[in-house]
Parts: sequence; structure tokens; C-alpha cells
Amino acid sequence: MTAPSLLSPVLRNYPWGSRTAIPALLGQHPDGRPQAELWFGAHSAAPSLLPERPGRPDLAAAITAAPARELGEESLSAHGPELPFLLKLLAAERALSVQVHPTRKQAQDGHDREEAAGVPLDAPHRTFKDRNHKPELLCALEPFDALCGFREPARTAELLDILAVPELCRWSAILRSRPAHEALSSTLRAALSAPDRLTRTVSAALPRLTTPPSPWGSTAAAYTAIAEDFPGDPGLLAALLLNHVRLDAGEALYLAAGVPHAYLRGTGVEVMANSDNVLRCGLTDKHVDTVLLADIVDCTPMRPAILTPTPTELTGETRFCSPAEEFVLSRLEAGTEAVTVTDQGPQVLLCLGAHARLTPGPLLARGEAAFVPAGSPCEVTGVSAVIYRARVPLSAAS
Repeated sequence: MTAPSLLSPVLRNYPWGSRTAIPALLGQHPDGRPQAELWFGAHSAAPSLLPERPGRPDLAAAITAAPARELGEESLSAHGPELPFLLKLLAAERALSVQVHPTRKQAQDGHDREEAAGVPLDAPHRTFKDRNHKPELLCALEPFDALCGFREPARTAELLDILAVPELCRWSAILRSRPAHEALSSTLRAALSAPDRLTRTVSAALPRLTTPPSPWGSTAAAYTAIAEDFPGDPGLLAALLLNHVRLDAGEALYLAAGVPHAYLRGTGVEVMANSDNVLRCGLTDKHVDTVLLADIVDCTPMRPAILTPTPTELTGETRFCSPAEEFVLSRLEAGTEAVTVTDQGPQVLLCLGAHARLTPGPLLARGEAAFVPAGSPCEVTGVSAVIYRARVPLSAAS
């Protein structure tokens, strides 16, 4: 039986990242670069190291060498010889791109199509990097702003009317008169093909909606920040169609395939299926395929569900419930009394409070994580220790 092992994350320096949030969590001095994400997992693009194991293998290599030992038979049977989830620490100082993720079948078909066409994996116009879908869940560590799903069309028409931009009158009429799916699909296409002039006119109109008595204050402020992050980008017009969500610390948001979304500001713990398939709708200088987007995006209006954790059978643990088959995320507050977290599948334990002791295993400082192989005995103790626990929701799991 392999004991829990320290897991060294991979830092991703994307332009939208915060220069201070992750260093502050880790107790480090900022280096001036935007630090967007820490990846704790076995994704092929950036697998984490296991620095205390012989040879210092990365987690993907360790799983390839002994998949049944690391993953357990049930996870191996359900998800194949790879860690089915990726855990991240995310810190956004600017808006991420408005994006959607494909279903598993869409990903499989798209990946096979691009492979047959000979599109290199690193080509700028490559969309499907793998054959997997990418449901994801983000838990806020502080107030966190995001966009999620299409707003009811009539409500968006009200926003466009208040903006009082003449070119948007036709969009308002479509949103009020056509069936919701057709209206949103048509308006999204119009938004993504709109001229820079319209985007800049809308950007200039938004600030006056941020002050009382406007009922759109916080939403208009979020859109105004987007306009400042991406001047002239038509993704702003697409964003007008989406719900603005403000998460408080400890609340979470689940994003299924096809749901358009964007993270705007804040720091959180994110867990997702082990995939890198993204279709972008705007707020980016990367490839945007509006034709393919129309096939993937879910134009069903929705009211985003904000998740709050529920207690589990473990002392001090609460769990965020979602329909994802690849992952479940929970938060564990550990004290001097040991809590057993042994599981029949693989786990990643991320410490974001004071030090946590794993027995057997390493002492985790704030911002450090451990990989716990399937079935490995593991107890957690600490003083004011807070652990975010990502694992596979298996039928035999604890």
C-alpha cells in the first residue's frame, strides 16, 4: 500500500491572473507576474510532481506505471487509467473568456474530426484537445464574481432598453417576440459579429447604470469592469445576455456542458473533469469559432443555482453536491482529534488553513497538497486546519 505523498503544483501565469492573491495564500512575496492557477493533478499539459517518491515522478507517470494501485479498481473501471479530475487554486484579477464546454459525445466527435484532419494539438485553432467533457465546480474563498448561463430573454430586453443604445432596439424586439432558444441564439450571433463601434457605445453607456436608483447596479459594475479589461471586444455584448453571479466565501457554482460562463474577479478552489476542451465566445485573443459555438452552447435560459455545502458523516466535513461523475469536492476542518479520510478511490487533499498532519504522510503547510492513492490509510489532524478534499464519487467510497 502506497502512503499519501506530497504533491507539488504547477503554476500557470495567464494574463488574467492576480499578482497578489496566490502569493498571499502561500505566504510568499509577489514576483510581479500574474499568477492565475495552481494545478494539482495529472493533466497531461502540466502534471504535478511527487517530489518525495523515488525518482521524483510526476503524478501522470506514477499512475501510468501502476494504475490499479494508484486509482483503485472501481475508478479504473469507471474512468480508465487516469486521474478523472483536476484540482486547481484559481485567482482572477481580470475577466476570463466567455466560454462553454462540450458534452462527452461532442468532445469525442470533435477530437476525432480534428485528428482525422491533421490539426496539431498545439495549433491556435485546435478546439478539442482530448475526448472528454469538462464539468466543473468552483468554491469561492472570498467574494467572487462570475457570469453563468443565459438570463431570461425578456429580462435582458429590459437591460438593453435601459442602456438606450439605438442599435440594441432590434435585439430587444427579438428577445421579446421569439421563443427563448431562438431569440438567444440569434442575439448571441449578432453580438459576436457586432462592430467595434457598438461595443464601445455600450461600454460608454454602462457606468450610469451602476449608481442608484438603477436596479442593475452590481451587474452593470461587473460589465463595466469587463469593458475596461477588454476594450472593444464583442464578448462584452455576449456577456450582456448572461446572469451575473456574486458568490460569498464558502459558496460554489457548478457548470455543466454547454452553459456559457466566465469568471470575473476573485479567488477560489476549482475542481473539474480532467479535460482542456474550451470553446470561447469572446473576451480573448484566442480562437473563436462562432459556427461550432452555435452547435455546442446551450441557449436555454436558467437561474444559476448557488451551492452551499452539506454535512457528511465525517466530523468537520461538508460537501458540495453536484451531478458530476468524475469528482466530488468537500471542505474538512480538522482539529486535534484524528479524522480518517481513507477512500476506495484516489484523492487530492489541499491545505488552505493552518498546518495539517497526514498519518501516514506529510505535514502540509498552507497551500500544500497531497495525493492519497486508493485505499491508502490516511488520518488528518491539525489545529485550525482546513482541507479541500477532491475525490471520485464511487459507490464504495466513504
